Amino acid sequence: MKIKYILFTCLFSFLSLSAQKAKLESADNKYNSLAYIDAIKIYQKVAEKGYESIELFQKLGNSYYFNAELKEAGKWYERLFNLKQEVDPEYYYRYAQCLKAVEDYEKANEYLKKFTQKTSSNDNRSKLYSENVNYLSDIKKISSRYTIENAGINSKYSDYGAAIYNEQLVFASARDTGSVSNIKSKWTNQSFTNLYSSKMNADGSLDTPKPLSKKVNSKFNESTPVFAKDGKTMYFTRNNFNKGKKRTDSEKTILLKLYKATFDGEKWTDVVELPFNSDEYSVAHPALSPDNKTLYFASNMSGTIGQSDIFKVSINDDGSYGKPENLGLKVNTEARETFPFVSGDNVLYFASDGQLGLGGLDVFAVKLYEDGSISKVVNLGSPINGPYDDFAFLIDSNSKLGFFSSNRDEGKGYDDIYTLKELEPIEFECKQVIAGFITDSESGDIIKKANITLLDSEMNTVSEMPVDEEGKYRFENLECNKVYYVRGTSPEYETEEKLVTTDKKTGETQTSLQVNKKVRTIRVGDDLAKVFGIKIIYFDLDKANIRKDAAVDLAKIVEVMQQNPSMKIDIRSHTDSRQTNMYNEKLSEKRAQSTKMWMINNGIDANRLTAKGFGESKLINKCADGVECSEEEHQANRRSEFIIIEM
Repeated sequence: MKIKYILFTCLFSFLSLSAQKAKLESADNKYNSLAYIDAIKIYQKVAEKGYESIELFQKLGNSYYFNAELKEAGKWYERLFNLKQEVDPEYYYRYAQCLKAVEDYEKANEYLKKFTQKTSSNDNRSKLYSENVNYLSDIKKISSRYTIENAGINSKYSDYGAAIYNEQLVFASARDTGSVSNIKSKWTNQSFTNLYSSKMNADGSLDTPKPLSKKVNSKFNESTPVFAKDGKTMYFTRNNFNKGKKRTDSEKTILLKLYKATFDGEKWTDVVELPFNSDEYSVAHPALSPDNKTLYFASNMSGTIGQSDIFKVSINDDGSYGKPENLGLKVNTEARETFPFVSGDNVLYFASDGQLGLGGLDVFAVKLYEDGSISKVVNLGSPINGPYDDFAFLIDSNSKLGFFSSNRDEGKGYDDIYTLKELEPIEFECKQVIAGFITDSESGDIIKKANITLLDSEMNTVSEMPVDEEGKYRFENLECNKVYYVRGTSPEYETEEKLVTTDKKTGETQTSLQVNKKVRTIRVGDDLAKVFGIKIIYFDLDKANIRKDAAVDLAKIVEVMQQNPSMKIDIRSHTDSRQTNMYNEKLSEKRAQSTKMWMINNGIDANRLTAKGFGESKLINKCADGVECSEEEHQANRRSEFIIIEM
């Protein structure tokens, strides 16, 4: 009986293991053919029976990850890391993206840091993170530039990738058209998408969508159209299917291609594929430059840096095309860059999960300059971007109105289209100017013979220049929100230096210098502290003893008196209004006598000094009894003056 039980147990275990392996093989086949929904079901059943492996959890996570279900993907990636085994660095990045989807940004950054450590500078994403560890606070600063709302035309299926054509919104949708025999995508378990159009009304509302064209819409996917300015040419994305025939790559997978259709005045016709398509890679999501001479698109063709990159190709006058060019590392990463759109003011918007964002695909923008250069990449911030996939952004440069797509939780379907309004323009290159003039501190006259030096926070010279005929200077193309020092020199004046922090936005920071003459005329009645630019002698609250910083300034006055042996000084000490009048009179008298004694101890004859305390009787600001003031305002009244009474 025992032997039979053992044999039965072994046989059952063998059959169970064989069944699991068979299921895994079936799931692998579906996974490799991009049938992710079917694969998920099989992988999960195997995992539920206690089967664990790196490969299983990777594929389960990937099946959800590539289907944009980041919360579910994160659960399996977490189990992957709980195995405590070595995994490819890419999974650290994917898990970080999934953690962002649940807004656990602290833990996401931990895994981004680990990803960076494992990939070093070999991965552009590592470099981006290393150079922008405070990216979340930077994104927060530029958020709230847009208002958004649901476009009102969305179904319970996937609706995305809009374009504007003849006062219509044209977009892709997987909505059920009523046919019981609708073909479903094994990848998403939804109907394949067709192109629909919806009339745009004057009040901003959209009419009920209708299929765009039977000639364009096929039994496979059509999506992401873009229309030329002449209204007669449309580029769009479709599966590798044309003229009733489908084609696959070497692994029997139907990929994506770009097609062009022509409007003959009544209907879209003459659908042809573009010559740089291939059965071995995907080309998708077209966008046109404002002059319609350049076509942008996403592809994983040869030369791609990551999973998909943004490329551009010239459209020649004869209708032919140039050679596709990768936009390079400034835009593309080792992950996905996709869904390009170029606005009328030559700004390229695109979606990426490789650039630093809030989770899933975020929308980014770069300025395309006439000389071919590209600005820094800017994240559009919330509410455009969030923890999930945000993509297919478009905007009218004049009205500042537009659309984008997202699979965020509050949507009606799998992907939804949202309207947007730009409230504040994007600042791609924040540049500051520091400008001003230099004047005589006594007369206020502008000094026309002076040199101005600009230094950075480390006191390295950035630039230098003479003032112009009006005594003005101007340093341009400086960084925003950065510390600089402005130093002014002139033969007859003392050198003066001033710290300046530029504003966080593009603009001009005015900074003027007041300088003292090296040789000055003094007379009876002058206050040495003002004449020679000596700091006021401050005392701590309720104290009469000389502070260390005050001693430095007193030493300057002693030096002046030693150079002028006939000079006599009246020391006048003042308090703030706190405490009673009687208390303040006594305190100021102690301070005056303390100052006098310090100067006597440092070499000045007593008969050259007089001292008196004035209490709070001579305040220099509003801070009288009962008036609320800051500590700095009160301290300004706690001062000593050095009045020349005899020369």
